[in-house]
Amino acid sequence: MNQEESNENRWLVIVNPNAGKKRGGKDWPEISALLTEAGFEFIHEFTAHRDHAVTIAENYIRAGFRKIIVVGGDGTMNEVINGIFHQEKITTTGVMVGMIMVGTGNDWGRMYNLKENYKKAVKILKKQRLFIQDVGMVRYYDGPKEISRYFVNIAGLGYDALVTSMTNITKEKGGGGTMAYLLNLVKGLFRYHHAYLNVEVDGENIYKGRVFSMSVGICKYNGGGMMQLPFAVPDDGELDITIFKDVNKLTVLRHIKKLYAGTFTSLPFVQTHRGKTVSIISSTHDQSQLETDGESLGHTPFTFQIIPKSAKVITGKKWKSDD
Repeated sequence: MNQEESNENRWLVIVNPNAGKKRGGKDWPEISALLTEAGFEFIHEFTAHRDHAVTIAENYIRAGFRKIIVVGGDGTMNEVINGIFHQEKITTTGVMVGMIMVGTGNDWGRMYNLKENYKKAVKILKKQRLFIQDVGMVRYYDGPKEISRYFVNIAGLGYDALVTSMTNITKEKGGGGTMAYLLNLVKGLFRYHHAYLNVEVDGENIYKGRVFSMSVGICKYNGGGMMQLPFAVPDDGELDITIFKDVNKLTVLRHIKKLYAGTFTSLPFVQTHRGKTVSIISSTHDQSQLETDGESLGHTPFTFQIIPKSAKVITGKKWKSDD
């Protein structure tokens, strides 16, 4: 057996030491001990900068690794998925990905009933309940340059992208967490101006006008537990879309509880849709911003598409489409 073949049986653990107010680094000795005790044969790498996990995942897959554990948050998971999709050595479902959550939002893990308790998280990894979910891809712009990015949870536009950007700045200063997100949710109301968007789903115009916020994605949760895509099914081959239209900012505050409960869809200023492709153009000189899986990216125009059943993940429960 050559080295590459032997690596197929080993785990690569990618650790973001800065995730969760630096919990990733602080708690790594405890997590490492639990993995060893559970019989995992692994090597680990710490990320040193943004998108470092993309490169780490790519390199180790080329070296034969087929099992990855993410110790981090939604952003680190996003980077690892991008690494899996950037490499061309094997199909994307040839790699299984699990997660030990040390992030602040942990919204992707919430979808699959992952546990924040490390012992329980390791037990979930050991059971290897596998699920193959859809992945989204978005093309966006950074200045004049078009860039593509894959995502496994939710992409947010408008107000959602602003709050995410503000929260990411808070994280860089050593803060973060659900309370920081809620604080920025309120502070952002005083800074945000509605975008004017032209939205097409599967080639059909479904909305043109002022937009407060918008979500496009595969799973249900973002923003530390907000159920912004309450009807999402992660393997149905379609993107879910929620549009908050021209709405008064105080009205948004009054309905925050409904955002967390996912009961906001009957409100008159909300539209929900599903489709395989989504195109979004800003109709004003103000280019709408974008975030995917909690990572701030670029600006309009955006083109989204679904890549059905293309990521193999370890879940905390056996997922059923009618759950």
